[in-house]
Amino acid sequence: MDTYEVIVRPLETEKAYIQRELGQYVFMVNRKANKAQISRAVEEIYNVNVQSVNVMNMPAKINHTRGRRMVTRRAPWKKAVVTLAPDESIEALEA
Repeated sequence: MDTYEVIVRPLETEKAYIQRELGQYVFMVNRKANKAQISRAVEEIYNVNVQSVNVMNMPAKINHTRGRRMVTRRAPWKKAVVTLAPDESIEALEA
């Protein structure tokens, strides 16, 4: 898998901003990527040293809409929490 196919996008939530103070960054990643590929991709793209990677498979969710009783299903996705080495940060995401 190509390096730029592994990371889909960084997640920007309140919890993700709190974790950045601890040196942890949260990304949405390709569902087929493993921890080694995620670590290598973050190191290559952002020029940082990765200490550890935690991965979670997020389940699909069902959305209900009012009116016509339409039910849609969101696709499942994978989330990765990347912990960097001490005293390192990703400048591109610190805006």
